[in-house]
Amino acid sequence: MNAQFKKGVLELIVLESIRGRDMYGYELVEEVSKVIDVNEGTIYPLLKRLTNERYFETYLQESTEGPPRKYYHITAAGILYRDRLEKEWLEFSHGVNAFLKERRGT
Repeated sequence: MNAQFKKGVLELIVLESIRGRDMYGYELVEEVSKVIDVNEGTIYPLLKRLTNERYFETYLQESTEGPPRKYYHITAAGILYRDRLEKEWLEFSHGVNAFLKERRGT
């Protein structure tokens, strides 16, 4: 997938994933990778930024498989931001699809 396409939709996918349930970083990488190919080096800086912007809150939870894990929980502001991104994405993708359809003549 084109890197610019991926970058444009990554925030929305991350926000939507965590809206469904709280997740820790590696778990989120696995979830997002079901949709687009990403790695930890892409996700962790995004999580840090979204947390700094108060779209996520974090908490530690003990793990049976090593040290405590940092979980991300979406805030009310995060839900509003996710909703705005979804609206923008739908308008954008609809416009592009309409343009392509018109150009193909179908």
